[in-house]
Parts: sequence; C-alpha cells; structure tokens
Amino acid sequence: MLGPAHTATDHRLGPVTQVPYGEGRAFEVAGEQIAVFRLRDDTLYALSAVCPHKGGPLADGQLDSTLLMCPLHQNTFELATGCSPTGAAPLRRYDVRVEDAEIVLTA
Repeated sequence: MLGPAHTATDHRLGPVTQVPYGEGRAFEVAGEQIAVFRLRDDTLYALSAVCPHKGGPLADGQLDSTLLMCPLHQNTFELATGCSPTGAAPLRRYDVRVEDAEIVLTA
C-alpha cells in the first residue's frame, strides 16, 4: 500500500556565495542533511550529505566535474545522479538552482 503523496517544496538556503567554487556545504533541510556542491563553472548539485557506508561528511569530500569522493573511505558518487561507481549505496539527489543569487533546493 502506498502512503500519501509527497509534495515537493522549495527551500531557500541563502546566498550562492556561501558555497565557494569547487567545494560543498552541508545544510539541514526539513530534517535531512543535504550537501550542495558548486563547481568551478557555477553548476550546482545537491545530494544527501551523509555517506551510506560509515556516515562520512560528504560536503567535505573531494570533487571534480562529475564525481564526489567521500573523505573517509574514498567511495565515489556521481554528482548528477548520486549513483556510486565504487558499489556503495546510491545517494539521494535533489533539484537545486539559483534564483536571485540565492540557492533554492526542492525537497
């Protein structure tokens, strides 16, 4: 039996400048830890902020244009999908965009 439908909500997280180029920052949104990553080309991605392996802080991970690496055990995740080429459980991916110079996340 399916539960009630989840209605997505937009959450304003503050100015995009709080996430430096090439880095990630963790935010609490509706009781979830979500990491927002800002690439050097200004592209944003948002994924669950907690590694499913041992709970590593993914916002502190290394990233390039397509992959994020957990700082604890080097599991990697695709920024665009949350899937792991190293076999870890996938991360939840969130829609994120910039509006009026602010980060807007849909969860």
